[in-house]
Amino acid sequence: QVQLVESGGGLVQAGGSLRLSCVGTGSTFSNYFMGWFRQAPGKEREFVRYISNSGGDTYYPDSVKGRFSISRDNAKNTVYLQMNSLKPEDTALYYCAAGSPRTGVIVTITRGYDYWGQGTQVTVSS
Repeated sequence: QVQLVESGGGLVQAGGSLRLSCVGTGSTFSNYFMGWFRQAPGKEREFVRYISNSGGDTYYPDSVKGRFSISRDNAKNTVYLQMNSLKPEDTALYYCAAGSPRTGVIVTITRGYDYWGQGTQVTVSS
């Protein structure tokens, strides 16, 4: 098992930047692919970015293309989400998640992940 703790959220003006961090403990971090999701009030949890366990592959939806980037440092058991050009519609609770590589797994949906952090709030003011 792996325990995940996110940090780095906060209040920022539109156009600003934030970097979220997620530290994993309890298991070999590099064994897991990682994802970031977000959930706004009254909405379903939404996929934001994915990175493979080696860091070689990433996926992202059009809503964050060119603005959000993901990276990981397996030596520090940490995955990052760099968010630039933030918009009010990016306001949400942001979660990191870890999943075990396996045949047929879909990394852009919540069911593809086995472990979740508690979330960190990002609020973007207009």
